[in-house]
Amino acid sequence: MEYNFKELEQKWQKHWSDNKVYKVEVDNARPKYYVLDMFPYPSGAGLHVGHPLGYIASDIYSRYKRLNGFNVLHPMGYDAYGLPAEQYAIQTGQHPAITTENNLNRYREQLDKIGFCYDWDREVKTCDPDYYHWTQWAFIQMFKHYYCNQAKQARPISELAEVFAKTGTEGLDLACSEELVFTADEWNAKSDKEQQEILLNYRLAYLADTMVNWCPALGTVLANDEVKEGLSVRGGHPVEQKVMRQWSLRVSAYAERLLTGLDNVDWSDSLKEIQRNWIGRSEGAEMTFKAKDSDVEMEIFTTRADTVYGVTFMVLAPESELVDPLTTPEQRAAVDAYIVETNKRTERERLAEVKKVSGVFSGSYAINPLTNEEIPIWISDYVLAGYGTGAIMAVPAHDTRDFAFAKHFDLPIRQVVIPVGAEATDPATWEDSIDSKEGTMVNSDILNGMDVKEAIARTKEYIAEKNIGKVKVNYRLRDAIFSRQRYWGEPFPVYYKDDMPYMLDDSKLPLTLPEVDKYLPTEQGEPPLGRAKGWETEEGYPLELNTMPGFAGSSAYYLRYMDPKNKEKLVGEEANQYWQDVDLYIGGTEHATGHLIYSRFWNKFLFDIGEVIKDEPYKKLINQGMIQGRSNFVYRKKGTNTFVSYNLRKEHDVQAIHVDVNIVRNDELDMEAFKKWSPDYANAEFILEDGKYVCGWAVEKMSKSMYNVVNPDTIIADYGADTLRLYEMFLGPLEQSKPWDTNGIDGVHKFLRKTWRLFYKDDKFNVSDENATPDELKVLHRTIKKISEDVERFSFNTCVSAFMICVNELNDLKCNKREILEPLMALLAPFAPHMSEELWHALGNTATVCDAQWPELNESFLVESSVTYPVSFNGKMRFKIDLPADMNNADIEKSVMEHESAAKWLDGKTVRKVIIVPKKIINIVVG
Repeated sequence: MEYNFKELEQKWQKHWSDNKVYKVEVDNARPKYYVLDMFPYPSGAGLHVGHPLGYIASDIYSRYKRLNGFNVLHPMGYDAYGLPAEQYAIQTGQHPAITTENNLNRYREQLDKIGFCYDWDREVKTCDPDYYHWTQWAFIQMFKHYYCNQAKQARPISELAEVFAKTGTEGLDLACSEELVFTADEWNAKSDKEQQEILLNYRLAYLADTMVNWCPALGTVLANDEVKEGLSVRGGHPVEQKVMRQWSLRVSAYAERLLTGLDNVDWSDSLKEIQRNWIGRSEGAEMTFKAKDSDVEMEIFTTRADTVYGVTFMVLAPESELVDPLTTPEQRAAVDAYIVETNKRTERERLAEVKKVSGVFSGSYAINPLTNEEIPIWISDYVLAGYGTGAIMAVPAHDTRDFAFAKHFDLPIRQVVIPVGAEATDPATWEDSIDSKEGTMVNSDILNGMDVKEAIARTKEYIAEKNIGKVKVNYRLRDAIFSRQRYWGEPFPVYYKDDMPYMLDDSKLPLTLPEVDKYLPTEQGEPPLGRAKGWETEEGYPLELNTMPGFAGSSAYYLRYMDPKNKEKLVGEEANQYWQDVDLYIGGTEHATGHLIYSRFWNKFLFDIGEVIKDEPYKKLINQGMIQGRSNFVYRKKGTNTFVSYNLRKEHDVQAIHVDVNIVRNDELDMEAFKKWSPDYANAEFILEDGKYVCGWAVEKMSKSMYNVVNPDTIIADYGADTLRLYEMFLGPLEQSKPWDTNGIDGVHKFLRKTWRLFYKDDKFNVSDENATPDELKVLHRTIKKISEDVERFSFNTCVSAFMICVNELNDLKCNKREILEPLMALLAPFAPHMSEELWHALGNTATVCDAQWPELNESFLVESSVTYPVSFNGKMRFKIDLPADMNNADIEKSVMEHESAAKWLDGKTVRKVIIVPKKIINIVVG
């Protein structure tokens, strides 16, 4: 019987589906294990071979844990909302639901072909009202809660309103947009609308005027990762910074918990560091600088209050509300022009452009509260409105960006810290700022002579004593802008009464997307939902016209997988108590900030209100590397339609052209397929080498524009899903990026055929029930040990190598013993499930190999009974001898001396010394 992978893969995929082999339920008799893949967004192009890399790894580990007795939850679903589907709808007039459904079906078809062990009964789609019901519900809960810094948890907003009515803001420490102070009497004297406006200042889901990335052409706000170099990633349209009234989530309230929670998860150090930097905790002081001849005051946050004597200018973020009142008439035109240019770039781009120096003088001056010195106030894009207060005191002697700015605009530079072991020098001679983390204070009045640590503490005390500031902890982490001016997204469960937002009752959920005539903004500039007829409550109150962003649906999907059919709760208590959290999460590094921050925030909020039992959602997280494209090139003689083979190209004046890698095999071009590939090449002629056309190659990003996208369907059709699975793992370590190279796939496919031949001889099943030999058992148990250890380390590439070595050794031993081959199939099943299932049943098993038992290691089979010693004379190896592993040195020496091969090297010589390294070498010194 031949290894017919097409037939057997279709057979077992159907069997697994028909018999719901991968369906999983709560089972308190077995330990749980939850393996999760990061939510895919299905595009119309479908999967390329780079996409399944993480999915294959998680599938292998899921199957492995099941074989080890765990009840494994391994679900899959889709992040189905997004801008691409909406833009396609705008272009074609087709409802984005239709496009999305087609894309989902295409993804599902491809995923099924690869043989993943997903429980498809748990499938979720973010565009399904039954799913986004719970996204809307969570948003309502956030609106109904505030964050108490003292209790370190979310609390009901109704409770806060009661406190305000009794004691006002006295003694409260709350997360808020703006520090407010009022008495109970002042609160009680306010109208209901005024009270609601104040409560918005504290709600975890709140409305506020926010600086956003606005794309006029797309008619929507964009996230930072949807903008590059001032243009939208989608379509390349201009993007500007704009203040808009938006829904936001108060993620910043959880900054400290998001930071400390990293100590409790098994993530890589690099990923944790990315998160820590994104959260950006810093301890310092908030100080007040008054503007000269003005009532305007600037609150600035600094981690180095001790360097205030070195301040020579102030800088405002271009978005700061202080820019307008501090800009003098003489500087108005220059400031306005600068702000127009700044608005074209995102904050992320501004932070990244460390070498670019730009700014404009406001015309105003501030008063240094410690020195009473007048210092100029500038405006520059290297200061961000959302970090700290949007204003900084610049100490150019000890800050690189301040130094570059001062040099560029010829501003004073004053040294206030002399580094340890150095002397004071003239800043005019410096090429960059000088580190100030350690050293002695100079030019600093009351701080002179102190070391840095002492000076920081003294300055904090001083500014508190003089009431010119306060000690504060600050975070770089921003609140998440949660509004999008799109159609294709979750509707907000919000209506407006007297211009104030109110939440729909839970009984009205889900609020489903209405039909609209176009997926464009209205003529009045309203979002597309403004086109919907009757988009209002039963009482006639208008509903919110914005929709939620893409990350809304992906922030709690892992919880919904636990209990996807529950009509009463996001996740039921029994399901949450059993599954608890994600044991293993696999996905790309592109989600290292946004998604992981937002989903952790979402989970912590749900934990606070008693909806989930775990504070952190993901125990262990692995970022898989990227599979890069391996591009191929043909070389056209300039001005002709003649193509020169790779090794002959230097003899001609040629132009390198990308060619579709799917018509290239082992870098050899299918010339007839090339002629059919494009009408331009229908009459192509070729200059060949050894009768074939050899292509050039390069490693590049897998992209349609480079024609290096490899469709997994093609690989599966030619080699089978098991080959694809093994080959993707064999390419290299999971967490490293590596190029796709079809040239090596034949070797993996041959390995599977060789494995098949252990079971079949002359097309007949040929497995013996004879007892295995010690050598065969040694090969098996060495493989069990290696695979078990490497799977736990997620070293899947070395597992494939170990399988190849094992099968080669069994072939050399002509092994066909059931005692060996049956456990081998259990070992191989996570990697090549289709072949393993077929051969498992061929061995007479009636239950699925998925429920086999992971083979148990018996170390006794690995104990060597004999050792092959190389025997050297005067350091040169002359022959080898096999001796019992437990033989003592005296007997070893006797056996060597009596060996027939030793006589030649001992003849006529005196043995001066015999050196024996047990189980290693024997060296005889003769003279």
